[in-house]
Amino acid sequence: MSQHEKSTASSYELSHSDTLEAESAHIFREVAATFERPVLLFSGGKDSVVMLHLAAKAFWPAPPPFPVLHIDTGHNFDEVIEFRDRTAERLGLRLIVARVQDDIDAGRVVEETGPRASRNRLQTTTLLRAIREGGYDAVFGGARRDEEKARAKERVFSFRDADGQWDPRAQRPELWNLYNGRHRRGEHIRVFPLSNWTELDIWTYIAAEGIDLPPLYYAHRRPVVRRDGMLLAHTRFLTTDAGEEPFEATVRFRTVGDATCTGCVESTAVTPEQVVAEVAATRVTERGATRADDRISEAGMEDRKREGYF
Repeated sequence: MSQHEKSTASSYELSHSDTLEAESAHIFREVAATFERPVLLFSGGKDSVVMLHLAAKAFWPAPPPFPVLHIDTGHNFDEVIEFRDRTAERLGLRLIVARVQDDIDAGRVVEETGPRASRNRLQTTTLLRAIREGGYDAVFGGARRDEEKARAKERVFSFRDADGQWDPRAQRPELWNLYNGRHRRGEHIRVFPLSNWTELDIWTYIAAEGIDLPPLYYAHRRPVVRRDGMLLAHTRFLTTDAGEEPFEATVRFRTVGDATCTGCVESTAVTPEQVVAEVAATRVTERGATRADDRISEAGMEDRKREGYF
């Protein structure tokens, strides 16, 4: 092969990030061509932000042909809600907010009480209600297989029955990136465009693309409480237990969810590049290190997914 031929061949080789981006774009376009009423779950967390960025690129110069849906527990970090609203306005998105408080007020769910109370599990009822009311037949989620063992079982197209439940034994084969979106009325498909991404891939892409994130993802000073080996932000939503004394620390969040069960880690990383270096050295996934809701049992996530959780 001549030098010119080698140069031409190498110009067609995609980098790892470009390959992941192309796969995600293909998934978005496949859904747009196959389903009638897709919706994208958008929490303002890093994975949903990257997912929205990929969707915008997949359909550019047209806007994404679906709305974005946030399941609001009412116990979210203020910085995340501000970022969510600012992003929706900047991109001209149709933002739909389904509130857990509405289901509490209607008596569809009962709020937990006590120092370790959380609204996290109540989100399932609100999510299924929002899907039913919107008539959505495909729901994009930002879950990745490297996060947690139950999520590692997921296909890209994850079938959910009429009750929104997930059966790991009913997963469909996806050979050669061929996806099966067949479903009956009332059923839907959860779609995970970031399935093959890792936390390091996400941060490498954020750095390369200059993607804006809530400031919680970078090192900052804040009051925290140490609980079960994790640092939880001392916010108005957190009820301290006996013997728990708030103290200040320089921390950042690896994942962002309900403020009552999302931990942070001590860090000095204030740029995406510094976070990339930090993530490259860690050996524990972000959910394993900082999500108290995943510690309810050995099969905690899988049990919730069977109920209809994200």
